[in-house]
Amino acid sequence: MAAAGEPHSSLYDTIVVGAGIQGSFTAYHLAKRGRETLLLEQFPLPHSRGSSHGQSRIIRRAYPQEHYAQMMAESYRLWEQLGAEAGAPLYRQTGLLVLGADTNPEFQRCCQTLVQHRVPGELFTAESLPGRFPGIRPHDGEAAVSDRTAGVLYADRALRTVQDEFRRCGGALHDGQKVTDIKPGVVVTVTTTAGVYRAKSLVITAGPWANKLLAPLRLQLPLQTLRINVCYWKEKVPGAYGVSAHFPCFMAICAPHHIYGLPSNEYPGLMKICYHSGSPADPEEHDRPPEASALPDIERLRDFVSKYLPGVVPEPAVVEHCMYTNTPDEDFVLDRHPEFSNIIIGAGFSGHGFKLAPVVGKLLSQLSVGEEPSYALEPFRIRRFPAPPPAAP
Repeated sequence: MAAAGEPHSSLYDTIVVGAGIQGSFTAYHLAKRGRETLLLEQFPLPHSRGSSHGQSRIIRRAYPQEHYAQMMAESYRLWEQLGAEAGAPLYRQTGLLVLGADTNPEFQRCCQTLVQHRVPGELFTAESLPGRFPGIRPHDGEAAVSDRTAGVLYADRALRTVQDEFRRCGGALHDGQKVTDIKPGVVVTVTTTAGVYRAKSLVITAGPWANKLLAPLRLQLPLQTLRINVCYWKEKVPGAYGVSAHFPCFMAICAPHHIYGLPSNEYPGLMKICYHSGSPADPEEHDRPPEASALPDIERLRDFVSKYLPGVVPEPAVVEHCMYTNTPDEDFVLDRHPEFSNIIIGAGFSGHGFKLAPVVGKLLSQLSVGEEPSYALEPFRIRRFPAPPPAAP
């Protein structure tokens, strides 16, 4: 919250709108560079309305896309750096198994990535995998590759930590302030429900609310907001699929969307197993009961658990919810506004952005200060999307 006596109107180097993991890391990088930075969040913190809450996320280097595989090496280093600054580790190394048909191109690209980047791992056949991990029952024609560097990110702790470190570097964090107006210009003016602020640059990392902020700025991105069922499944023998039993995270390359899982840890005796998609939803209706269209997702998970995880009860014990913001190609948006070069946009993190947030925040901070980005941003440019048809007169 704003400190007592802070002026109603202030001038900053940069304002960041949205204090999820991407916005918080952006603000953190800016503050570490000595930039006067304001981080705005519409809800009181902590909250579960967006995409950054919850206790756990997977961190991995097994990516089929080369641009993410390159970024992950630095992301690991930055996570370790943040943990060292805070004096507490932010992830636990458990390893990851990628499961898929050995002829699947995406599975093959994951294998190639691990070899190319010299990531420790091992290839398993359907016959050899149960010998190492008896809790998994693959099918004929399927294979698995392990990423031994992978593990579980402690998401809530990580978000809290990066916000604490941002403030320790002199940054200002105002929560409970919804942005009601943005006026572009050489100095950008941001009006909230509690104040008026000005800055030389603005970074918008508003998750599922991104297009609502961009509409008055004459920009709409092809973003789809989805409500995801986050499901926890009971072990038949407590601990059999737990971190203490050295059970790894996994990602099953399935059609049309992946299924992923984490060993039991955050809820004792319960594995987190989710479907990497959901049903369209308005983020303003977060508490609305899920539509019937969401039920097939849980049915797919029941079927997967019963076929692949014989030691897990094939019925979710706990169902929570999270918001995804997807682009059509599931790549991020990291770019300047086409008209206003001092307004930077980070959006569309598609349910796989948390692990990459340290690097995403660094890139967005570089864009906001006019610095050459550390990585090629062509996969993330707005211009890759077809231009929308003109509005009706």
